[in-house]
Amino acid sequence: MRDDNDVPVVLLHGVGLDRNVWQRVERLLRSPSVALDLPGHGTRPPLQEPTSVTEMAADVATRMPSGPVHIVGFSLGSLIAQQIALDHLERVRTLTCVSSVCARTEDESVAVATRLQNARRDLPASMETALQRWFPDDDVADWQAQREETRPVLMANDPSSYAHAYAVFATADRELADRLPEITAPTLAMTGESDPGSTPEMSHRIAARIPDTKVVIVPGARHMLPVTHPEVLVGHLDHLLHQPERNQP
Repeated sequence: MRDDNDVPVVLLHGVGLDRNVWQRVERLLRSPSVALDLPGHGTRPPLQEPTSVTEMAADVATRMPSGPVHIVGFSLGSLIAQQIALDHLERVRTLTCVSSVCARTEDESVAVATRLQNARRDLPASMETALQRWFPDDDVADWQAQREETRPVLMANDPSSYAHAYAVFATADRELADRLPEITAPTLAMTGESDPGSTPEMSHRIAARIPDTKVVIVPGARHMLPVTHPEVLVGHLDHLLHQPERNQP
């Protein structure tokens, strides 16, 4: 049987990004980890047609290490992680939802649908808007280096593929909401206090649906926690992972 300390952590990034968003986190983790590119991202072929969270999760699951895993999803990756936790209850030891949306209200759904329309109309401008939302010029901290690091990754996206992936991000939370109570893995829901899209309220919505969920709201933080607050993220993640009495099969 694999020792709990050897159970790998599978890291899933957000829409428009790639597995490299986890580099700072991987350097800090005490557990072995594998960061995977989502379908249509990074080294994966562009998405040629509309897809679903179920299809994206199935693709990722085929590339995960065999046996039990801890799964950590960020933004779109969190929705895919939730689907994997539902589809592979026996394999997922813990689930961590970082900057995750959940059960968007009508107004929240309209807002994300508008961002999808803007991306379809003018992807570069949409990416610049996202960068300003994630790393604002007027933020208390200076995130210019992180913003410039992230820009080429966003700009390298195939427009059609990005739109297909973003459509999943814009709708899958409402598809998943009613099934979240089926998840049995100990769960961490973590987001930034100032994240306008993946709000603190959404992390509490996750906790209201998934039993045994801890909510962590990072003061002053926005969306890109793996980049801007890796130490805080890993601190809470390590606490979840290294509780042998909870992580037994």
